[in-house]
Amino acid sequence: MQERFGENRMAAQHQTPPIDSARPGMTAAIMARTGLDEDLLRALVHRFYDRIRADALLGPIFAARITDWPPHLDRMVAFWSSVALMTGRYHGRPVPAHVALPVDGRHFRHWLVLFRATADEVCPPAGAAHVIARAERIAQSLQIAVQVAQATPGAAPALN
Repeated sequence: MQERFGENRMAAQHQTPPIDSARPGMTAAIMARTGLDEDLLRALVHRFYDRIRADALLGPIFAARITDWPPHLDRMVAFWSSVALMTGRYHGRPVPAHVALPVDGRHFRHWLVLFRATADEVCPPAGAAHVIARAERIAQSLQIAVQVAQATPGAAPALN
């Protein structure tokens, strides 16, 4: 970790990287505060999904639904770029993609354990805390949406 975030990393932070963002000023401020950037988020997403794919509990759920991983990983990098850096790059609908999955609280808790461990390994401490806080909120929201959908099949979710 020390080598990854040592002098070379600090020198790179003083350069202004190109930002693909709908809100470049906000994105640049978050990047400066957290040490996150697109390359780091890409590494986070790829390592996290490597863990997911190898995981006994979550791997089979993903394997049954995702056969072409590169587009999925690109979509997840765009998602985390939007969530963590406020870039606005992701334009999907995550709730409908998750409500039909055969998952419960145990799956969401395990997903968070894997995500936290990966973020702590890949990201600088401020960046890890930033993405973990967002992952916890996302997991909670998705878990609620899945529980509601499973309890009332065919009903439109209430958004109030």
